[in-house]
Amino acid sequence: MELPQKPTPLSKILITTIVIASLLIGGLLGYSLGYLTTSEKLNDLESQLSTLQEQMSNLQSTQNVINQNNTFILGENVSLSGLYEQVKDSVVIIRGVIVQYDIFHRAYYTQVQGSGFVYNFTGGMVIITNYHVVESTINVTVTFINGNGYAATVLGSDPYADLAVLLTDAPQSEFKPLEIVSSSTLKVGDIVVAVGNPYGLAGSMSIGVVSALGRTITEETGGYPIANIIQTTAPLNPGNSGGPLLNLQGQVVGITTAIVSDSQGLGFAIPSNTILREISSLAITGSYNRHPWLGATGVDMTYEIAKAMGVNVTYGWLITQVTSGGPAANAGLRGGTKQVLIAGEYVTVGGDIIIAINETRITDMDTLSTYLEENTTPGQKINVSIVRENQTMTVAVTLGTRP
Repeated sequence: MELPQKPTPLSKILITTIVIASLLIGGLLGYSLGYLTTSEKLNDLESQLSTLQEQMSNLQSTQNVINQNNTFILGENVSLSGLYEQVKDSVVIIRGVIVQYDIFHRAYYTQVQGSGFVYNFTGGMVIITNYHVVESTINVTVTFINGNGYAATVLGSDPYADLAVLLTDAPQSEFKPLEIVSSSTLKVGDIVVAVGNPYGLAGSMSIGVVSALGRTITEETGGYPIANIIQTTAPLNPGNSGGPLLNLQGQVVGITTAIVSDSQGLGFAIPSNTILREISSLAITGSYNRHPWLGATGVDMTYEIAKAMGVNVTYGWLITQVTSGGPAANAGLRGGTKQVLIAGEYVTVGGDIIIAINETRITDMDTLSTYLEENTTPGQKINVSIVRENQTMTVAVTLGTRP
């Protein structure tokens, strides 16, 4: 019987070598595959990092341009700081004193202040401001941003447009007049800048947009509406009154005039068209008496009023009362006949509803006042379309002058 042969030393060495080689080759293959996978991942990460660094660099460059130059404002290539430097010397503080008397007829004095701006009227330098800034004042002064103050007098005023023109004895070197351009080109959304002296803080600037056009506000003096008012979001405060409302070229498109108490971002400005229309008369004659007058009072139509009246028109201006001997009365327009409780308020109904003037649609008091102020003059005959007892008719009215 033969016993199994033992492996020779050479066989052992060969087997050991093959095993070791296999292990080495497997290890090398595994390492290579792992290295390639890791390398790909590292390359991807490096690429992503490079992209992020490039994006950060672009953002930083953009931020630096904005911080350094203040150049790009909502797509407009305008420097607001440059605009301010352009106009700041043209805006003045206006101060005056009002004399009042107590119950014992003893005089006491109250100082009032507002803003104004320099304008070149046919070669003569004047200051334009609001009427209510200088109303019933004495000892009026104007102070430029450099601190120099001078006495001033009221050259002319119009309470029904809240405008006043002042004359001052300042030397010519103080005057840096602003340009006034037509407000007809303004659109809702246009950027506007207000410069004035809120609370006496000289040369303050604020920015906003035109939030509405063709508004109508009523000042205390006379109770007449001021038409075609610009509504703006530019922050206004007491003391801003009389300051310029500017476009991004530094041109005057209005004059800030009023704010609504406790409102957020709601201010009003007289349109520059009104200034351009009246400046000559104010500076030369001291007044302006070319405001057209219809001689009627009324309310805006609503769905509720239309339903209560049994009419099929929900827009327009409902005449509640006509002035005896006035243009509306002379033309045969009718006021209301009875009072009705509508939505918790008494409304005088039964009068004519104005829906158009010279074929221009009238939707409310704003459009009525704006059309009359912008397109008509006293003595002009207009065609007024009305709804009376559910019938549409046209009445010719000759406008008068505000009494």
